[in-house]
Formats: sequence, structure tokens, C-alpha cells
Amino acid sequence: MPERGAKIVKKEKTQFVCQNCGYVAIKWLGRCSECNSWNSFVEEAVLPQRSNRVFGRSNRSSQAVPLQEITSAQDERIIFRSAEFNRVLGNGLVKGSLVLLGGDPGIGKSTLLLQEAAHIAGKDFRVLYVSGEESNQQTKLRASRLGLDSAHLLLLAETNLDDILHAVEKIKPQLIIVDSVQTIYQPLMESAPGSISQVRECALRFLELAKGKNVPVILVGHVTKEGYLAGPKVLEHLVDTLLQFEGDRQQFFRILRSVKNRFGSTREIGIFEMSEMGMVDVTNPSEIFLSQRGSEASGSAVVCAIEGTRPILVEVQALVTTTNYGTPQRTTTGFDSKRLALLLAVLEKRIGLRLGMFDVFLNVAGGVRLDEPAVDLGIVTAIASSMKNNTVPQEMVFVGEVGLTGEIRFVPQLEQRINEAAKLGFKKAVTPSLAGKKITVPKNFMLIETKRLDDLFDLIF
Repeated sequence: MPERGAKIVKKEKTQFVCQNCGYVAIKWLGRCSECNSWNSFVEEAVLPQRSNRVFGRSNRSSQAVPLQEITSAQDERIIFRSAEFNRVLGNGLVKGSLVLLGGDPGIGKSTLLLQEAAHIAGKDFRVLYVSGEESNQQTKLRASRLGLDSAHLLLLAETNLDDILHAVEKIKPQLIIVDSVQTIYQPLMESAPGSISQVRECALRFLELAKGKNVPVILVGHVTKEGYLAGPKVLEHLVDTLLQFEGDRQQFFRILRSVKNRFGSTREIGIFEMSEMGMVDVTNPSEIFLSQRGSEASGSAVVCAIEGTRPILVEVQALVTTTNYGTPQRTTTGFDSKRLALLLAVLEKRIGLRLGMFDVFLNVAGGVRLDEPAVDLGIVTAIASSMKNNTVPQEMVFVGEVGLTGEIRFVPQLEQRINEAAKLGFKKAVTPSLAGKKITVPKNFMLIETKRLDDLFDLIF
């Protein structure tokens, strides 16, 4: 019993949140029952309940409405100056949507958003750029370096969530950009900015703001060393669109990939070139990726992949050398290492290439990552070319999926791939057997239909 007159301090309520999936538990657990991850729970204080939210949808009456009575405004999207940015978003930014843009530090996230915000801001279209990492003067210096100057782009250097929401109420912008969500904090919570509870709460408030006022919000997110977005996994589930910037900071090209999009395709990519004046659209990526292709050399082949709605021709380079270690190395850049191991097993079993004593290095030129099975044929051709030290004809492109029995399987959108290859000057395409399918082939273009890998290698090598 406490002494007479002693003040009883009420203990603050706490809860435990999983860092991976956002699962909430009342006590600490060694393994999460949702995602089965170990030691992922972090203790956090419970945010006091608010009876009335000034911002968001909580103060609106929730009433079920028949689907037929709901009127939808078609093509009500915000169109940016960058055609590549519009392509990845799904032909523009949907009003009332919440977009999360992630990427490595220095990849170009802030540069792209600042230049697009400056170009789209106008007298009748107010854009609020909230910077939690830079002051207004620092943002102005970055804009001057990019040659940007807009009287209608409003800058706000603030990290307090309540102050940001009050500024939104006063300004009433048509577009909000927050750079970045890890720097914003809710003052009612005692945890530090960037923590799990802070990031989740701030993202939820921005989601309520976007849906309640029909104003699109773009959030910039940091990534961890492993390349994942920092913060709980639930942050990715809250947003409508998740975009990921990829590429090497030492190179000029940047790839903006749509990982999640409720209003467009999730396989679209936008390709940019980093210049002194900011991010510039690359309208013909195939020509750019093949521009540095050297003279005839073994281990090089050109494949055609479909990214979203467009075909892209990329050079695949393979190097097969005698191993100096007990276990041969299998190193890939821009391609799945497990898929490479599968293709190497097919080459050994079906073709007879003994690769067990050789190191295999595979590189996709230009920083592109290939996930489509249609590039299998070009990859095995490049590996066999390096192994046999024979060159592949430069005017030839490869399209086809390789099966476990050594057969070459048909791939979709073959005609579109062939037309793209013909535009870039290629004369031949190695494809699977059409099996009676009719496709239109450009003039002076030859199709080499193959059913199995051994038939292809006898023809080329």
C-alpha cells in the first residue's frame, strides 16, 4: 500500500507492434503469429483516444450507398510534364490517392518531385511541398540549381504533423508532397520520428486527408540497407500506389518501377536520365541500352522483354571461366540467381555443357532487372557462347522461355517484340515454334523458329 498522501502515478498503457507486418499484441511475443518472424516486436506507447478528429474521414457520416448511385468522374487525373512519370502512375495521378515513392539516398526522388511540382504549379493549381529534411532556403538552392522558379509552388519546412495539417487547411492545395514521411512526427506520441508507431500514425493521417478532401498526397520514403522501405510493412498496404526508384548512383540512368498501383498496371517502368538540369525522360530506352554495345564478342546476346506495355531490348552478357575455388561461383546482376541455377541445370542435363567446374557471371547491361521468362533463351545462348568462345550474330535477337526438358516455349506479345527489334535494325529473331499461329513480320525480317535448345545451338554454333 502506498503511504498516506503519496501521489499515485497512473502507468502509461503500452502495446507491442511487429516491425514486419504491423501486428499489434498486448504482450511481447518471440514469434509473430501473422508473418512468423522472430524478435520483431517493439514496445510502444498507446496513443490516447481522440473523440473527434479535425482532419480525415472520422467526422463524416458513414452510410452505405448502392453502387449504381455512385457517380465516378472518369479520367480525373493530374497530368505531369514527365511522360514517363505519368506512364508509371497509370496515365496520371488520381485525385484523392496516396502515393509512396521509395529509393536509395541520392537516387533522384526529391529531384523528380521538385521539378514536377514546379512545372505543374499554377495560378489555379496550388502545390504544397513539405520538406522535413531541408529548410526553405536549402530547397530554393536546389531548385535554382535545376533552373526551377515558380511563384505558385509553396514550400513548407515542417516536421510537426499537426502544423502541417493546419497549413493544409489554410492553403487548400490541390497537391501535397511530403519529403519524407520518416521525418514527420505526431506530438501526442512520445516515440521518436521515424519509429514504427510514428510512421504508421502519420501515414494514416495523410491517408485520411487524401480520401477526406480528395487531394492527392505523395510521400517520399527511405529505404533500408537491404533495399526495403523503412518502417512497418503495413505502410505499403495503406498507400494506393507504391513506386520504387532503382539504378546505380554511379550511372546516369534511373528506373522508376510500379510495385503496387490500384489505378494502373503494376508492371510499368519509367526510365530517366540524370542530367545537370534534373531528371530527363528516356523516350527510346532500347536504343539507349544498346548504344554502348561493342563489336562481336563471345558471351553477348540481345533479348526483348515486356515491361508494362512496352517492349525493351537489352544486352545480356555472360562470362564463363575456370573456377579457382572448390565451389564454382554463380554471380548475377539484374537477374534472379535461382533462375540462373535452373537454366544452368538445363544446359548440363539436356545439352551436355559441363559447367560444374566453371564460374558463371551474368550481367544485364544498363542496370535493368529482368524477371520475365521470355529472356531465358537469350541468357542460355549468351552462356553457351561464352563457354564455346563463339560469337552470336549481332543482327539477331532472342525471345523464348526455356523449359526443364530443354524445349522452347511460346511467349505472349511476340509480334510486338519483333516490331521493336525491327525498328532498331535487327534482321533476325530466334523464337519458339509458332505452331500455326499467324503473326505479321516486318519486311526483310527473318524468323528462326526452334523447338529445342540442341537444335538452336547446332544452328548458331
